Amino acid sequence: MKLFKKLFIAPAALGLLAPMSATANELNIADVSGYSSSEEVKNISEFDAKKELAITNSRVDGIEAKFNNFEAGGFTETTSMKGVAEFLIGAASNGGSDAEEAVMFNYHWSVDLDTSFTGDDKLNVEISSGNQNGTKTVNEVLDFGEPASDQLRIEDINYTFPVGEWTVTVGDSLDASKQFPNACAVEAVVDGIDKCGVEKSLALGGDVSVSAGTELGNGWSLGLGLSALGANGSDGIFTKEGTDYYGIALGYAADNFEVSAAFGDVDSGSYYGFAASYSSDDFPTISGGIEFGNPDSSDDTTQYVVGASSDLGEGTIAATLGTKKHYKSSETEQLAYDISYSYPINDSMSIKPFAYVVEQTGDNDSGIGVITKFKF
Repeated sequence: MKLFKKLFIAPAALGLLAPMSATANELNIADVSGYSSSEEVKNISEFDAKKELAITNSRVDGIEAKFNNFEAGGFTETTSMKGVAEFLIGAASNGGSDAEEAVMFNYHWSVDLDTSFTGDDKLNVEISSGNQNGTKTVNEVLDFGEPASDQLRIEDINYTFPVGEWTVTVGDSLDASKQFPNACAVEAVVDGIDKCGVEKSLALGGDVSVSAGTELGNGWSLGLGLSALGANGSDGIFTKEGTDYYGIALGYAADNFEVSAAFGDVDSGSYYGFAASYSSDDFPTISGGIEFGNPDSSDDTTQYVVGASSDLGEGTIAATLGTKKHYKSSETEQLAYDISYSYPINDSMSIKPFAYVVEQTGDNDSGIGVITKFKF
């Protein structure tokens, strides 16, 4: 950028020097003959030259200042950028003939661009890339990164704005629960137990969604959400052919604890979820959730997750266990366990070693690894 700046300024400066040359060439010879000595001519010529040089320097400085402002700003004053780059090195041991025990490497990179137009709203665009792959690897169990095949793509785009006492978010690739109160504070790494097991109610997902939330006062809050998974295809929005999500959540927050409850309808059944967390300065943070399902085509199901986290040295240690998915009363519940330690190397860089076990009908799946995260 500095080289580009100099290349641009150089011809601009030469252009500004042209008036000074013209001034020297247009010196009035008749007036010069009236000077008493050649020294006077020399003094006046030097004065004019210095005056023109000062004007030229001022103009060049102005151009350089404009380039400095352009380089420093990059975006409009109402737009900010934040990003993250993550690297995962891990090895998984999976039961069965398709076991994979090789050490794997994956990455995830994303940038969020936030723009405000009124001061109370926000347009968010997330651009991401990643190389998630494999069905029996660590990154699959962790649901790490994005399956983008090393290509940049728009991962999320949504707009948040106030409507009276409500905060509303509308967008694509957006969870219907975006504005839900959720007391879940579990810091799990295994996919399926990382959201307290309430992914169809309190952590209701979605695609093209509208999510709204409001504070009711005295610690209470309310959230509403709906989403259409076929909105960007031929199935359309809220049609018989499409898959639609609806949800409502209620939460209460006090100084040391939070509780929340939600109902979600995911087109194939209805679900009720509950989550709670407790924290204090002298005790680990404890959190958990439970979700009851009423699928249209099968028996009732249940999923639960509990976890705890605490400061350890300069970092945070966390452990979680729970059912890896919903299970019926006639089925044997299969659990997932994980433990991790997040250590900040500095304000913008951290590492998180982890280990997990996921129960299977045959041999269990297990894995270890390290996630290195850079924030910018």
